[in-house]
Amino acid sequence: MTLIKSISGIRGTIGGCPGENLTPLDVVKFSAAFGSWIKAGSKNRVNMVIGRDARISGPFVSNIVITTLRSMGINITDLGMATTPTVEIAVTGTQAAGGIIITASHNPFQWNALKLLNGKGEFLSEKDGEKVLEIAASEDFEFVQAGEEGSLAVDHSWNQRHIEQVLKLDLVKKSKIKEADFRVAVDCVNSVGGIIIPQLLKALGVRSVIELNTVPDGKFTHNPEPLPENLTDISHLVKREKADLGIVVDPDVDRLAIICEDGSMFGEEYTLVSVSDFVLRYTPGSTVSNLSSTRALKDITEKHGCEYFPAAVGEVNVVEEMKARNAVIGGEGNGGVIYPALHYGRDALVGIALFLTNLAESNMKCSELRRQYPCYVIAKKKLTLQPGDDFNRILQSVKNRFGNMKADERDGLRIDLPDGWFQLRKSNTEPVMRIYAEGKTMQEADSLAEEVISIVKKK
Repeated sequence: MTLIKSISGIRGTIGGCPGENLTPLDVVKFSAAFGSWIKAGSKNRVNMVIGRDARISGPFVSNIVITTLRSMGINITDLGMATTPTVEIAVTGTQAAGGIIITASHNPFQWNALKLLNGKGEFLSEKDGEKVLEIAASEDFEFVQAGEEGSLAVDHSWNQRHIEQVLKLDLVKKSKIKEADFRVAVDCVNSVGGIIIPQLLKALGVRSVIELNTVPDGKFTHNPEPLPENLTDISHLVKREKADLGIVVDPDVDRLAIICEDGSMFGEEYTLVSVSDFVLRYTPGSTVSNLSSTRALKDITEKHGCEYFPAAVGEVNVVEEMKARNAVIGGEGNGGVIYPALHYGRDALVGIALFLTNLAESNMKCSELRRQYPCYVIAKKKLTLQPGDDFNRILQSVKNRFGNMKADERDGLRIDLPDGWFQLRKSNTEPVMRIYAEGKTMQEADSLAEEVISIVKKK
């Protein structure tokens, strides 16, 4: 099985051998390394926030993390089951030194992970992440003596606080959403979204919420990644119940996908496009998305007379670029909306609130709103990386075949073509290489992706 160590934390399948899977020993090791980094340079006792999604391995992983950190003299605020953006907000809200979110995001239930946050409630920079990995490798950490353990406080108030902060945003118009009288279906893939999303919708004035997979027992009823092939049940539910739209989140609720009233996919790439169009209408400014995201955001941004900037894949990279460009909205094409007016983190709750306000103001059906945006289609493929594969050699082979085209090598390889683009990169969360290709039709995108795959296989 697999253990992946990266600057954003540690991710792997539960059980097996230490160093090869996510075992209790690995959890202790990386929790202690992060705790050591958090404590470095601080003369006072530090506080940290912990939260988890609903995975069945969550309780015991959380217990190990909390016990390890307390044994280093760190005070803990345990949010229990909470979304990733909720934990991020709680870190700054409690003035904690950092936080850990126990979630493997879109990975299947066998996986779990420790996602690490700094005192700003943001993922670690590359430099800070590398330092944590160095501490873990050297096992250079120290535990306190008996009686000096950190305290433990349980605080389940942050779901409501998160919702309240979303409702206070200037661009979130609860009255307009309530007046639109939406009927909304939701699929929360049996994780923490099932706790907070229905609450948010009711707080926004949605009269009817039709729930699917909202029991947070961690028994994912379908692949938790919000891709079209995994969303047939919610699509059928929207049509059967005559809902105005469907809302889908991933297990830790930082990604948002929308289903139109006719059961068609709004497209997770277009979550950010639609929300950005709405935000730019009222607050002009620059936008940012990663290199794997649709060209439509650039088109929409320029339509508003503003400037678009690309960033390497990874939330921390997008956030750094957003800060550098003073962006008013940004995110990732996987349905991750980052709205700095609330916080610098992907947040499905703020995405939902802004999307519903936009839909209410448009006086359109969801499918009609989707047709207002430039039409692009992305083919998303992946190939398993085999031991001994030389990824740099693979990239060079592909680059050589497209030598006269503009190339961006900040994150694998992206090449822009007259009618589309493709990107080849290593995944940060799985032992695979991802091949994304965009065109104006699925046939164009698939054809381009398959062309790249054929080059890779011949390497």
